[in-house]
Amino acid sequence: MSEEPTLHEYRPGSTFPGVIGRTFDESSPAWPEPRRARDGAPNVLFIVIDDMGYGQLGCYGSPIRTPNIDRIAANGVRFANMHTTALCSPSRTCILTGRNHHSNHMAAITETSTGFPGYDGNVPFENGFLAEILKGEGYNTFAVGKWHLTPTDQTTAAGPYDRWPLGRGFERYYGFLGGDTHQYYPELTHDNHRVEPPKTPEEGYHLTEDLVDRAITFIADAKQVAPNKPFFTYFATGAMHAPHHAPKEWTDRYAGMFDEGWDVYRERVFAKQKELGLVPADAELSRHDPDVQDWDSLSADERRLYSRMMEVFAGFLEHTDHHIGRLISFLEELGELDDTLIMLISDNGASAEGGPTGSINENKFFNFVPDSLEQNLAAIDDLGGPKYFNHYPWGWTWAGNTPFRRWKRETYRGGISDPFMVQWTNAIPARGEIRTQYAHAIDMVPTVLDLLGVTPPDSIRGVTQSPIEGVSFKDALTDASAASLHTTQYFEMIGHRSIYHDGWRAVCPWPGASFAESGRAFGDPITADVLRELDADGWELYHVAEDFAENHDLAAQYPDKLVELISLWYVEAGKYNVLPIDGRGQQRFAEQRPVIAKDRSRYVYFPHTSEVAGSAAPRLVNRPHTINALVEIPEGGAEGVLVSQGGVDGGYSLYVKDGRLVYTYNYVAAEYFHITSDADVPTGTHILSMEFAPTGQPSIREGKGTPATVTLFVDGQPVGSGDLPVTIPIMLGLASGVSVGLDAGAPLTDAYTAPFAFTGTIDRVVFDVSGEHIVDHEAELRAALARQ
Repeated sequence: MSEEPTLHEYRPGSTFPGVIGRTFDESSPAWPEPRRARDGAPNVLFIVIDDMGYGQLGCYGSPIRTPNIDRIAANGVRFANMHTTALCSPSRTCILTGRNHHSNHMAAITETSTGFPGYDGNVPFENGFLAEILKGEGYNTFAVGKWHLTPTDQTTAAGPYDRWPLGRGFERYYGFLGGDTHQYYPELTHDNHRVEPPKTPEEGYHLTEDLVDRAITFIADAKQVAPNKPFFTYFATGAMHAPHHAPKEWTDRYAGMFDEGWDVYRERVFAKQKELGLVPADAELSRHDPDVQDWDSLSADERRLYSRMMEVFAGFLEHTDHHIGRLISFLEELGELDDTLIMLISDNGASAEGGPTGSINENKFFNFVPDSLEQNLAAIDDLGGPKYFNHYPWGWTWAGNTPFRRWKRETYRGGISDPFMVQWTNAIPARGEIRTQYAHAIDMVPTVLDLLGVTPPDSIRGVTQSPIEGVSFKDALTDASAASLHTTQYFEMIGHRSIYHDGWRAVCPWPGASFAESGRAFGDPITADVLRELDADGWELYHVAEDFAENHDLAAQYPDKLVELISLWYVEAGKYNVLPIDGRGQQRFAEQRPVIAKDRSRYVYFPHTSEVAGSAAPRLVNRPHTINALVEIPEGGAEGVLVSQGGVDGGYSLYVKDGRLVYTYNYVAAEYFHITSDADVPTGTHILSMEFAPTGQPSIREGKGTPATVTLFVDGQPVGSGDLPVTIPIMLGLASGVSVGLDAGAPLTDAYTAPFAFTGTIDRVVFDVSGEHIVDHEAELRAALARQ
């Protein structure tokens, strides 16, 4: 018999260190070496808040109460000079990879991708996520909340799933894949499949609470089994993005607080920021934005409405802070808080997507549909509840970015300068201190790796890794006087460009601005020629080391410095896949992209299947189409939704109610059109159809799609018709998936109580977008169905 065997460990693929004999007694075992985090490795928690401006947190000078986030700042450090990309998806790639957003192929949000390397929305596998790195270091990895990093055409049940959270290093996921979602009726994904919320709004459901519950569950599941195994949790709220949704008891806490308007808000926040040391003592508040109305010039009704919209936002933020506090308190109760490295950031400046007047439906912004003061006032008592997809006016956006100018989607400091704080009680001794070093979201990953003593891997799952482009600010966390190591950073967002270098910033608001429009004249003709060659029309120059809020354009005074910075922008643009510059805005939503299922003239959908994402659904706006449902109506009749697409923000539903076939069209919640059949739907097997026939041309810039006549059919025979004088021109809805047999998510209409599931039997639903008029619907459709 052999001696007592020695326990060995080895990595699969290496030489087996044990002994394999003829029998067990002659053999010595060796076990595959488990992935273990190094001793003392801390947990890592990223908290990413959406669309929150520099001046909206309590610890950044706001009157909005955020005690739990303030506690993170008080137990660590706040950065006064952190930057993002001006938009959500791009910033999130920076936060998770340490590379610039064009290097990540994420120039803008996934819905505006184009067919160029920096713009196609497919984050390369060469750019590993922090989750992939830490998973290889023995961490549990969890993602909870907003994702928005998968190409839109790849978010369907057909996949591919390799760019979903579980494909990029996260072991568990719960949240929503898109850019925003209804806070009471979210489109939820659990790991790789769609799920419904655990409760209804009437039962007290809200997404933020649900996300925190799930984050706590993920962490508890792991820690109760392996208490010494660290975790990386990426927690990304749907807040503070529109819709601004919070229970009334939270929003009413701010009644009257904002009645003095956005100018007074800015002045008070600016004074507080100076007191806190976040803004230099000699800094100037940015000028009044020319696009923002003067508060005193508004009517009493406008002031009342806009004040309430801001009260709703404030209540939403305090509600969000409360639930973030639950997560922090859970870590404290677990005994893990002191050894958790926390980084909290906003992904861009405050959002101006509510336009100058605010909106009860953010989808109007994306469709160029103007808001109505009368309609908005009528909704005032329901703002914050599930009925609307509301967003405040951009006066509050501007105020929320105090002390800076402008907002999200633009690369002035109002769009790119964001709150950021770091806490690690056991390793960072600073408490409540301010840091003024220049930093960017790409610096978060290298800083985490530096703090953890982890070397970036050369390859991940066999893919050679690209260099990390950010720099560590580890030294700044413990030394307020440490040098700023991040000295140059370019910016580009939908054609809006800027660059930072050694205390200077050059900004080009939008491509194509002329010298005359910019109001500048260069006396040196040689310099003017150089600027023209550099496509420099419209560029501005600011010495932000002395002019914190970009008030003084020095382009005419220092043309050589401007030439230097513009030239440097082009160097960086060439290095990081920034070209070609594309200043198209909403038009990019309509860009034709490759899809997993080839675009076709007929689409066949079935009941009891996952909702089909809008990106993979038939394109119905501004074109003729038919929808045809093959159904079985039992004796006694049936009712419910046959097919729907969209939600409270816009869309359509084809359904049976009170025995009649009905088509409802929701024009961005501004108007509802109901077309009902003249006779009851008979029992038995039938084809129930609608036909959309355009009767004019769209006026997209006026927010109007093609007008149309809708005709309803039963077995090819017309049974009713009606006109749609106006339709949605670009996007049916922000959550615009196709659901068969029910109205999923936020109810599209109050004509029924959602989900209003169909009580008969649906065999299939066929969409026809060929544009051909079907003369004999019954014969044509039965033949089509027979071929499926």
